[in-house]
Amino acid sequence: MPDIIQTNPKILGGQPVIKGTRIPVARVVALHIQGYKIKDFKKDYPYLDLSKKNLHEIYKYYLNQVA
Repeated sequence: MPDIIQTNPKILGGQPVIKGTRIPVARVVALHIQGYKIKDFKKDYPYLDLSKKNLHEIYKYYLNQVA
């Protein structure tokens, strides 16, 4: 599991989330699919420090979990 992602049964019932937040991985992927760019994430979630590498790791993790 990438360092940017964590699971904890006490946070959103154990759904994978972005570490240190309650933002589900599935939400980040859905927004990215809808056209969100890094700058959009920074605008809407200023406390979320995502890089292109992080976004790629999140997407890759999500695809491996769904498949």
